[in-house]
Amino acid sequence: MTERHASLFRNGRNQAVRIPREFEMEGTGVLMRKEGDRLILIPIRKNHLLDLLASWKPLGESKPDVQDIPPQIRDEL
Repeated sequence: MTERHASLFRNGRNQAVRIPREFEMEGTGVLMRKEGDRLILIPIRKNHLLDLLASWKPLGESKPDVQDIPPQIRDEL
């Protein structure tokens, strides 16, 4: 794991951190989560769901044969 010192500073009423170039993230936003004294930043991607689905490997299972039966017509009451 790469570590590097970063500076904290004030931006109005918010605290900010300068992210060094080697830690740059793609996109324009992040999800932020705090775990104990750690702050975790997760990049938000536009097609997050599509990226997730694309990362899944096929199950390798065949689909069962299903007989396509036309709907039954019933008499009205």
